[in-house]
Amino acid sequence: MGDKANTHPGAAGRATAADHPASVRNVVLVGHSGSGKTTLVEALALTAGAVNRAGRVEDGGTVSDYDDIEHRQKRSVQLSLVPVDWDGYKINILDTPGYADFVGELRAGLRAADAALFVVSASDGVDGSTRMVWEECAAVGMPRAIVVTHLEAARADFDEMTRTCAEAFGADDPDAVLPLYLPLHGEQGPDGHAPVTGLTGLLSQRLFDYSTGERKESEPGPDQLPLLERARNRLIEGIIAESEDETLMDRYLGGEEIDITTLVQDLERAVARGTFFPVLAAAPAADGARQGLGTVELLELITGGFPTPLERAAPTVTTPDGTAREVKACDPDGPLVAEVVKTASDPYVGRVSLVRVFTGTLRADDTVHVSGHGLADRGHEDHDVDERIGALSTPFGKQQRSLTHCIAGDLACVAKLNRAETGDTLSAKDDPLLMAPWEMPDPLLPLAIQAHSKADEDKLSQGLGRLVAEDPTMRLEQNQNTHQVVLWCLGEAHADVALERLRNRYGVQVDVIPHKVALRETFAGRSAGRGRHVKQSGGHGQYAICEIEVEPLPGGSGIEFVDKVVGGAVPRQFIPSVEKGVRAQAARGVAAGYPLIDVRVTLLDGKAHSVDSSDAAFQTAGALALREAAADARIHLLEPVAEVTVLVGDDYVGTVMSDLSGRRGRVVGTEQAAGGRTLVRAEVPEIEIGRYAVDLRSLSHGTARFGRTYARHEPMPPQVAERIREQTREAS
Repeated sequence: MGDKANTHPGAAGRATAADHPASVRNVVLVGHSGSGKTTLVEALALTAGAVNRAGRVEDGGTVSDYDDIEHRQKRSVQLSLVPVDWDGYKINILDTPGYADFVGELRAGLRAADAALFVVSASDGVDGSTRMVWEECAAVGMPRAIVVTHLEAARADFDEMTRTCAEAFGADDPDAVLPLYLPLHGEQGPDGHAPVTGLTGLLSQRLFDYSTGERKESEPGPDQLPLLERARNRLIEGIIAESEDETLMDRYLGGEEIDITTLVQDLERAVARGTFFPVLAAAPAADGARQGLGTVELLELITGGFPTPLERAAPTVTTPDGTAREVKACDPDGPLVAEVVKTASDPYVGRVSLVRVFTGTLRADDTVHVSGHGLADRGHEDHDVDERIGALSTPFGKQQRSLTHCIAGDLACVAKLNRAETGDTLSAKDDPLLMAPWEMPDPLLPLAIQAHSKADEDKLSQGLGRLVAEDPTMRLEQNQNTHQVVLWCLGEAHADVALERLRNRYGVQVDVIPHKVALRETFAGRSAGRGRHVKQSGGHGQYAICEIEVEPLPGGSGIEFVDKVVGGAVPRQFIPSVEKGVRAQAARGVAAGYPLIDVRVTLLDGKAHSVDSSDAAFQTAGALALREAAADARIHLLEPVAEVTVLVGDDYVGTVMSDLSGRRGRVVGTEQAAGGRTLVRAEVPEIEIGRYAVDLRSLSHGTARFGRTYARHEPMPPQVAERIREQTREAS
C-alpha cells in the first residue's frame, strides 16, 4: 500500500488487455451526487498517466472526454468504466451515478466489481442512501474503503469526518474504520482555513507532500511525531485485532515493536477479506499539476489491498433449463461465463455491451451463446440465441482501444451483440450457461405515454424495446385494462432520461398522458332488468326479449351467469347468446365506463320468435337487460387497493404513517427491523400512490424504500367516486 514508505514506480498509463487475473483490480466508486466521484476518477487517471496535464489522452492527442461538459453530464446518470495501468496492474474503475433514480447502474457496478470505494464529501457528510449501499456490500462481504473528498472546503475537518464514517459504517466495530493517513495543512488563509497540502503515513511515519503538484516524500519533524502517536497506536491495534496471527496482540501489548512489513501485510489481508475499512483523503490536482493529493495512496491501496478476481467466489451457474453447474472461480481456461453489466447504443457502431468475464476467455469474433431469463415481467422476453460478437475493446471516454481477448476477471466492451441485453449471460455456443441475475429495484413510478404522431407510432415499439434492453430497472407494460403503454421508472429523473433517450437516441417523440388506474364497477344491491330488442323493417326482423336479475357477489368472484328459464321461454340455443351479450356489456361498464365485476346475473324469463329471433338479437337483448338493471340500482365504483410495505428509519416513522393516512391508507402493522429502522405495513388505494416513489424520497430524505402488491378492489368513498365520474363525463 501507499504507506510502505516508498515512491510509486511511475510506469503507468492507459490499460490494455490483462494477461492474468492476479494483475486485475475491479473497483466501483460509490457515493451520493456531488461527493466528487467523477472528479476523483479524473484525478486517478491523471496520476496513472492515462491523461496528461492538459487533460488530453497521452497517445491520441485529442481532447479527453473528461473535458467534454456534455459527456460528463451523461456520465452522471450512467455507469462508466475507466481502465488504467498502475505498477503493472490493470485497474478497472467503475464510476456510478449518485442519484437515487439510477440505482440500477450502481447495482451493475457492484456486480462487476470486486471491491468498493465509498466517496464521502467532507462538506456534506454521509447520507442515508450511502449507508444503505454500505449495508448491501456488508451483506455480501464486499471489501470496502472510504475516501474523503472536498477537504478544500471551508470548515472541512478530516478528523471529524473520520468519526462520522466510523459511526455510519462501523456499527459492528468502529475500530475497523480508521484512517491510514492524516492530512498536512499549509499556512492559514485570511478566512482561517488552512489548505491540505499533503499526507502523513501513520504506519511509516513519513510525510507525502503534494504542494508542488508532485508527490514528495520526507521525514516528519520532531514536533510532528507526538501528534501522530495516538492515531498510529489506534491504527496498529485495529490492524492487529484483524490479524490471523493470534499471537500478534499479545506481543504488541507486551511491548514488542511490530515490524511495519507485518502490519502492512495484515492490513492488506484484512482489507481484502472485507473486515477492515481504511479511510483515506483525496483532492484533484491543481492546474498544471500532475498528481492530485492522495491519488498515489489510493492507487496503491487498490493494487495492494483490494482483492484480485481470483479471490471472488465462483458465480451461481445453471444451464438454460435450470440444471445446476459448477464452474471453477476465475479460470481463464475454464468454460466461458460472462455477463452483460451494461448496454448502450452508439450512433456509429450500434449496440455496445460492457461485459465482465467471470471465467473462461472471451475472444474477438467468437460465436457465443446469449441467455436471458427471469425478466419477463419487465418487458424482457426470455431468449437463448447464438451470436457472433464483433470487436472487443477497452474504453476511455468516447475512445476505444481494440483488444484481441478478455480473460477471466477482466472487463471489456463488446460490439454488435444485437440480441444481448443488460443482465444476459454469454457462454460457449456448445456449452450454454446462465448466471443467476442480480437483484434490481422494482420501478414504482408510472409514466404513461403515447406516440406524438403516426410516424412516431411506427417507431415506438422498436424504441421502447431498445430502451428496456439497456435498462433492466425499467419495466414496460402494455396495460390491457386501461389500454395504456406505461413505462415504470425509479423516479422523475429516471423518467426524464427515458424520454430524452427515446427522443434523441431512437428518434421517437412521445407525449406523456395521465396514468390511469384500473377501476371497476359492481352492483351495491339486487336489481332486475328487462331487455327488449324487437325490430321489423320489411324483411327478416329481429326479436328477442329476456328478463334478468342481478345480485352482488363477494370480491374476486367475477361475472357468474345462471340460467333459470323454464318452459322453453328462451330457446336453449339462444341462452349462450344472452350470456355473451351480458358479458360484453359488463366489459364495457354500466355506469362510468369501467368493467363490471363480482355479480351474479340470473336469466329468469324471455320470449322468442320462430322466424325473427337470432343469436345477434339475444346478445343485444342481454346487454339491454343489464343496462336497465343498472339504471335502477346503486352502482359502486371499485378501486384497486395495494398492500404497501415501507422500510424507513425510526426518525421518520411518524411522518410516513401520517402521510399514508392522508392517502386514505390503513396502517395494518409495524415491526422493528435492523439498523434502527421500522417496517410499516399498510393498505392504500392505488390511485393515491401514483407518485409515492417521489414523495417518499422527499419525506425520508432518500432513506426509505417501499414495495407494493395488488390486494383487491374495494368500493370508493362516495365523494371520490363522484369526482371520478365527473372527470369521466368531462373527458367524454
